[in-house]
Amino acid sequence: MENKSRRDFLKSSLLTGAGLIVMPTILPGSAFGARKANDKIQIAQIGCGRMGSGDMAGTMAHTDLCRFVAVCDLDSRRLEIARTTVEQFYKKRGEKDVVIKGYHDFHDVLSRPDIDAVIVSVPDHQHAFVAVQAILAGKDVYVQKPMTYSIAEAIALRTAVRARKRILQTGSQQRSQHPWETFRIASEAVRNGRIGELKTIKVGVGLDKIKGVAPIPQTPPANLDYERWLGAAPEQPYMEYRVHPQDSIDGRPGWITTEDFGLGMITNWGAHHIDIAQWAMGMELSGPVSVDGKAEFMKNDVWTVHSSYHIEMLYKNGVQLIMDNKFQNGLLFEGTEGSVFCTRGSEKVTKSDGNASDANAASKSLWASNDKILSSRVGPEGKIWMPSDNHYRNWLESIISRKDPIAPVDQGARSLEACAVSWISMKLNRKLNWDPDKEMFIGDAEANAMCSRKARKPEYDVNLIMKKAKLA
Repeated sequence: MENKSRRDFLKSSLLTGAGLIVMPTILPGSAFGARKANDKIQIAQIGCGRMGSGDMAGTMAHTDLCRFVAVCDLDSRRLEIARTTVEQFYKKRGEKDVVIKGYHDFHDVLSRPDIDAVIVSVPDHQHAFVAVQAILAGKDVYVQKPMTYSIAEAIALRTAVRARKRILQTGSQQRSQHPWETFRIASEAVRNGRIGELKTIKVGVGLDKIKGVAPIPQTPPANLDYERWLGAAPEQPYMEYRVHPQDSIDGRPGWITTEDFGLGMITNWGAHHIDIAQWAMGMELSGPVSVDGKAEFMKNDVWTVHSSYHIEMLYKNGVQLIMDNKFQNGLLFEGTEGSVFCTRGSEKVTKSDGNASDANAASKSLWASNDKILSSRVGPEGKIWMPSDNHYRNWLESIISRKDPIAPVDQGARSLEACAVSWISMKLNRKLNWDPDKEMFIGDAEANAMCSRKARKPEYDVNLIMKKAKLA
């Protein structure tokens, strides 16, 4: 059966009745021609580590809309844990003879015509490489934030999604109400003028600290395909502290703090908060016009990302966005008639994150200078979030309706761009002028060269993949 036939059925099932969502029934294979599976969205999990296990569990819970049929990871230990987890999930629901296929190579997942969608929870430097090929294979995609590693990759992924008319949800969960409604309330208050004219946004994204361990090469463990894990990143010896812990799935992986694989807190937490900031000021499809970043970078350490930082961005609407490691984790919006602050409170990105919330953080995750800023309701002409109680369910419903989810590819790309231009300014240690319409720096060849990265080997080059698909 073609995926489109099943999606059409799902769409009609969701729309049955007076605008109510009706749980689609499991139909016999004959209902879809030769297909013997059920009518639910067939999903594969690609990347089964710390974030992948959470993404898988969060999506798998929506049993009325989806069914997991495969998992994929380059670490055989993590792969087996994920495969067993999914099997046990369905067996606990009373099913028998549950078989979940485990894959080493994600290309084998993409070659299966019965798989409708994939969740991409691999390290940042692999996001675009996997997601672009999934889109080209006709799959809908949920991809962790930041949407890509580089600006060029973000543009490529956006191009692929729109050209192939696929659905992509970025893992910017702060856009969905549960469990962080504070961001929706604050951003709606700002966008609807309840603090007057917005002047300044102060953003805190936490601080990574040096590991205090010298970079010492190791032999890759037999259960990890390190060559493929390295992907497009520069050639370098394996170090467990720069990949992920071998004794735990929950442990914070070292690639997050290794610049060849992730850019540090500027994209780790920055992608979350910048996304909210740009939506609140109505710049979710634009970006800053200038950025001036200063930072200290880790040296003589197994980790290589920035530590302390101070960044000032100016947007064409006159709003100044300031990021500083001394700020409380969250967003403070300051206007001519008041201010409003929002954060996740004491919660971390994941339980293994270190400095996700400052020790002196306020106990309230949402506060305003005037109670009316938070109590006033948005009028019929106001700007409000698209309703979304659950980020994963929103993605599934978007696959069925074929309408953009709450964190679509265009806005995910812009969030990454703002973080990446900040990183480039930090690395060059000077102020840069950015053209958000052309998505490039103005008159600065050195900075523009940093918008992309040459792949270590041609087979990992996203640009070549796009050219082969005649999309570059």
